[in-house]
Amino acid sequence: MKLKSLLLVILLLGFQAVSFAQCAMCRASVENNVSNGDTSIGAGLNSGILYLFVMPYLLAAVIGYLWYRSAKKKKAKLALR
Repeated sequence: MKLKSLLLVILLLGFQAVSFAQCAMCRASVENNVSNGDTSIGAGLNSGILYLFVMPYLLAAVIGYLWYRSAKKKKAKLALR
């Protein structure tokens, strides 16, 4: 179980490094489109940023809820004994 968790963390960190490489390309694309009068791509990029911003907090909330539920079940089992 610990090995699977470690591999998952390494895998997720590997994908994160790839996503950092695209920042300059996105900025250049948005600047080029804004200078031509097209602002729709900037709005789409902002939506993507918000999506990426929310995901870690959502994941932490789900893990916290599962942890809470597991602890509550263990406490209920101990109370029955």
